[in-house]
Amino acid sequence: MGNELKPKERMAIARTEMPEHDATERATCFTEVNLGLEATAAAQEAKRCLECAQPVCMHGCPVGVKIDEFVQLVHDGDYLAAAAKIREDNVLPAITGRVCPQENQCEGKCVLGKKHDALAIGHLERFVADYERHIGRTGLPEIPPPTGKKVAIVGSGPTGLSAAGDLIQRGHAVTVFEALHEIGGVLVYGIPEFRLPKKIVREEVENLAKMGVDFQANVVVGQTVTIDELMEEEGYNAVLVATGAGLPHFMDLPGEHLKGVYSANEFLTRVNLMKAYNPDKSDQPVYDCRRRNVAVFGGANTAMDAVRTAKRLGAKNAYLVYRRSDEEMPARAEEVKHAREEGVEFRTLTSPVEFIGDDDGWLTAAKCLRMELGEPDASGRRRPAPVEGSEHDLPIDLAIIAIGTRANPLVQSTTPDLATTDRGYIKADDDSLRTSKQGVFAGGDIVTGAATVILAMGAGRTAAKSMHEYLTTGTW
Repeated sequence: MGNELKPKERMAIARTEMPEHDATERATCFTEVNLGLEATAAAQEAKRCLECAQPVCMHGCPVGVKIDEFVQLVHDGDYLAAAAKIREDNVLPAITGRVCPQENQCEGKCVLGKKHDALAIGHLERFVADYERHIGRTGLPEIPPPTGKKVAIVGSGPTGLSAAGDLIQRGHAVTVFEALHEIGGVLVYGIPEFRLPKKIVREEVENLAKMGVDFQANVVVGQTVTIDELMEEEGYNAVLVATGAGLPHFMDLPGEHLKGVYSANEFLTRVNLMKAYNPDKSDQPVYDCRRRNVAVFGGANTAMDAVRTAKRLGAKNAYLVYRRSDEEMPARAEEVKHAREEGVEFRTLTSPVEFIGDDDGWLTAAKCLRMELGEPDASGRRRPAPVEGSEHDLPIDLAIIAIGTRANPLVQSTTPDLATTDRGYIKADDDSLRTSKQGVFAGGDIVTGAATVILAMGAGRTAAKSMHEYLTTGTW
């Protein structure tokens, strides 16, 4: 139908901001923070699109969503078609519409953003994905006749799910193996309910199942079954290793062994998957946060997830302790904003040097130093250095370490001909994601180290394309 407004008129329209659950209320519960757009608001936002002849926003999307086309369909009021257009390249739109760092990707490339606020592409993506869910008419693609080829995907996180969606649409039989009891990988065990409701993940998984993807939970590849057994005994023609990087880093500080010191991975997994927020109903509770002082050490999105979760679990004080300043903090600006609104206390330019405990081995405090910033390091951020004489104790009952993750070695250790890096990540060709073992591909965090959901999905799409070529031609 086309946009009847002239470019100047479009640029005069203010960006539609996402409605949010009240900060005081949401800090005490796990209800989703962002509430989504209404149809009238989505239509108004879609009018802002400049309909660029060369839509550079697409260059910022790791999975190549046809952003200009789906936004035009939103403008035209054809929301189901808009959702179907996204699903051509992104099988998880309700998820990416919630957790994608659009400000650094598609919206970061938007021409509107040069002089005005960028088009709210993420808001529109979430809107159309939620619309089709609410009316119960998800636009699933047609599946071609079977090719007779079997593919195994190890890991049901964003890389595995994205690859599964692309491979099933090419006619291959796809089985996804997940070590835990629920499908979704980091989407279910790592991201809190208030950012990504588990119902959303389950529904997206169900959509893939309707397309023909077979999901097998409680299968620890590398222990329950090996890669070699999948290929030699169970007849899989190709395997994608998409296990992520879920092994936590610790700080190697005195006192890290004390009771009350967690990794963010363990803390969030217990809360998300094992209902640890309810000690009366959970077999795996976390240390009671109620009326206690909790400190999370780190500055990325996982740290924000952990400290905001602790706040919701009733922490008396929830501290975010980060050794650099706000400007260097890698977490999404929205997550930082939400954390501050919810009452999280930021202790920036602060770094722990020791954890202190009582005679019974329980954590009582973190000994910290004030920091000042010097010249940039290899990450491009200014390097923190301790301020002399600034040592002080921060009284805390619970410490959560959120300084990154590394590769779990289980698959690699049971697949001897699978080459790895010095840090234990799987070596894979940058373009094809082929590994040193014929028929085995690897992608996502197990290759690159921890990254965003959408980058992991991009790796899944790359792997699916490469696997299809291999399955079709037989050429390695």
